[in-house]
Amino acid sequence: MGTQAADERRGTSAVHRGDGAEDRGDRPARAGPSPRQEVPLAVQVAVFNLASALLDPHLEAGRGSRPAFRVRGKTLTYEDIALLANRAANGLRARGVRAGDRVALVLPDSPAFVATFLGALRIGAIPVTLSTYLTADEYAYLLDDSGAAVTVSDPAMPTAVASPTIPFDELVSGEVENVDTHPTKPEDPAFIQYSSGTTGKPKGVVHMHENGVQPAKLHGRHVSEVTDRDVVFSVPRQFFSFGLNNSLLVPLYYGACAILEPERPTPQRALEIIAIERPTLFYNVPTGYALMLAAAESGANADLSSVRRCVSAGEALPAPILERWKARFGQEILDGIGSTEIGHICISNFQGRVRPGTSGQLIPGYEARVQRADGTDAAPGEIGDLLVRGPSTAKEYWRKPEATAHTFRDGWVFTGDRYTRDADGYLTYQGRSDDMLRISGMWVSPLEVESVMLRNPAVRECAVVARARDDGIARPVAFVVARDDAPDTLAADLLALAEEALPSYKRPKWIERVHELPKTSTGKIQRFKLRGR
Repeated sequence: MGTQAADERRGTSAVHRGDGAEDRGDRPARAGPSPRQEVPLAVQVAVFNLASALLDPHLEAGRGSRPAFRVRGKTLTYEDIALLANRAANGLRARGVRAGDRVALVLPDSPAFVATFLGALRIGAIPVTLSTYLTADEYAYLLDDSGAAVTVSDPAMPTAVASPTIPFDELVSGEVENVDTHPTKPEDPAFIQYSSGTTGKPKGVVHMHENGVQPAKLHGRHVSEVTDRDVVFSVPRQFFSFGLNNSLLVPLYYGACAILEPERPTPQRALEIIAIERPTLFYNVPTGYALMLAAAESGANADLSSVRRCVSAGEALPAPILERWKARFGQEILDGIGSTEIGHICISNFQGRVRPGTSGQLIPGYEARVQRADGTDAAPGEIGDLLVRGPSTAKEYWRKPEATAHTFRDGWVFTGDRYTRDADGYLTYQGRSDDMLRISGMWVSPLEVESVMLRNPAVRECAVVARARDDGIARPVAFVVARDDAPDTLAADLLALAEEALPSYKRPKWIERVHELPKTSTGKIQRFKLRGR
């Protein structure tokens, strides 16, 4: 970090890159074969369609009979998916959908989701992936905001969508025909995913056709090390950026196979799927890992012997959860951070170099800055705002120019996350900018306090916010979800633990037990909903 210090003395900015051997001399070479050259798209092609990039190389190379997806005992090959996507494309065209039109997907993780997504891309339409767990008002807002021309649904899984939808079976009821792929450009809009709305109304994040292959080239290559022999299982759903990459974009790029589970898996069901389907790559969010761990500790059958990589993202993974997971299963969890705007994980722990409690280091191909409020670079250990730049990032929010200008700044994504960086380049999440606590004139990260609370094995989940006393002075309060067998003395035990582990101004003054924490549909804790309690 001496270079950063010198840059600060000169008044220039220090940009940190995850760009190769000088930063990570032991970084593995590409793990699996790929039919594509690693050439920037702007140099390589003038026309680029994401659906073609994911499917056509496998079909043209004679790999169409390889398994692409497994769904509850049924296997679909790459050729099966290509034909189903063609049917979806033709079905959309028959209903008047044209290039640039938005196609809303309210579908579970299933061949229907995959085929509709790829079929829309084929004809230059823009799939909009929506959660299947929303209210009628939320669907009304998102469908109006996106201006979707049609909405594709699955009648077998009813949702609260009030407007007319097209059942997937009807969409693909026509004959299979060849589809003329629309000549999209690399920079054309490909798909829209909505931000998770941890602080307000979700915003539509617009990703380009060229963005869609970058997570495979970056995280898929350097962290998961995906090959065409891998079997992938992701608990996060495909409507979520993390899940879309895990279960669709990345495995298709490498010719791997993904397991799809239409219903949201319970922790017990997730463990059952792993035992039956034997995936080699497993993806979940921190809350999911904690719940699976609790299920295993309560006697659920848990056989993870087939899994060679466990990856986490969506929010910070508390160190106690990672340590308990490793003790139980002998597996490290590779925690990382990304966002819908960035497209996938951009900072991650790497196999064999995990530092519990950190988000890890930059993945090669990305750059990052940790900045003070005045735009200068934060010193090592100093909390600052995280900005990220890389080839997977979006360029705009759908029809929201002011929000776009705030977040997308000259190629950089202002993440809204607060971070510190140490001398080895490891970055540690301190919370969202609006989650930070101002206590006794000092900034406190809720993550630090929550990690201490989670050391007590009776605590399943925890969220810390600030609450003012009658005198108007803010103090931390911890909301905890306890295990069923938690003792009545839990609150006193946690206050005693905080007294041992934290300075006085960081210690929670109140412990409140709750049945659950408010979360978005993607599993992120909505701390702002706790502040008014």
